[in-house]
Amino acid sequence: MKASKLVTTASVSALLVGMSGVAQADNWRYAHEEYEGDVQDVFAYAFKEHIEDNSDHTVQVYRFGELGESDDIMEQTQNGILQFVNQSPGFTGSLIPEAQIFFIPYLLPTDEETVLEFFDESEAINEMFPELYAEQGLELLKMYPEGEMVITTNEPFTSPEGLDNKKIRTMTNPLLSETYDAFGATPTPLPWGEVYGGLQTGVIDGQENPIFWIESGGLYEVSPHLTFTGHGWFTTAMMANQDFYEGLSDDDKELVQEASEVAYDHTIEHIQGLAEESLAKIQEASDEVTVTRLNEEQIQAFRDRAPQVEEEFLEMTGERGEELLNQFKEDLEEVSND
Repeated sequence: MKASKLVTTASVSALLVGMSGVAQADNWRYAHEEYEGDVQDVFAYAFKEHIEDNSDHTVQVYRFGELGESDDIMEQTQNGILQFVNQSPGFTGSLIPEAQIFFIPYLLPTDEETVLEFFDESEAINEMFPELYAEQGLELLKMYPEGEMVITTNEPFTSPEGLDNKKIRTMTNPLLSETYDAFGATPTPLPWGEVYGGLQTGVIDGQENPIFWIESGGLYEVSPHLTFTGHGWFTTAMMANQDFYEGLSDDDKELVQEASEVAYDHTIEHIQGLAEESLAKIQEASDEVTVTRLNEEQIQAFRDRAPQVEEEFLEMTGERGEELLNQFKEDLEEVSND
């Protein structure tokens, strides 16, 4: 499961060979954080197909580990080595603190239809976030949800007390650490490539991810107790190096925007029912897996701890974070009342 740093270095070096005039390059480079067939991969290949079917350009897709971890591919995008990158706000949070808003627990609803409508119509998502990303030299093309977060552990739990002293892996994201601290666990930041081994050896006692990642990464093999807490959705963002994007012709800009829309629509269709399919595969593959869906009373015990995470978000992000959070809540209210 670990990405080889030697391979990573060699791969990046290979990318640099012959790279003159990236903005005019016919072969565009696109890296994401997941494995073959996972949601970000589905998005990347739908984007690639549209570009290649409607132009002379080609798109080279790099999957998890081929060019390093999430931090590596973001750095390569900002430096212009990559033209496109797909990265979760969980990792972008250190670069764009406001992106951590997705880790305020119980902010997003669990209902899939409402979540998808929110991403389609939200002013916060579609108007405010692009401005924040632009400040970091990134052209935000699409934000989209991948699936409801599920916690896997070495023992079942139904309350915050059940997470006491449990080392739960988090992304390198201060607000996500605050969430698990609020939930009673011990947040333990760990790169994605080390999660399986960490669970196997007891370095960590659990982790959170959408069901399809738990299935494709085999995490249920070493962390068999799955708990649906209803606390959030995994969200990701697809973006371009802004200098590259701004250097495109008007036709190519339109092509990239169209490809992003086509990939978004295709991916949203793909994720509907994906969680159920992935859970069925897990249960078929292992007799040791248990699945716990917390009831409303049990969820409330976790929800009661969410305000301290929201307060921490506002402390980290100030007035801009407050403005974004208010718009977020307004957008959610509108889709929830439809």
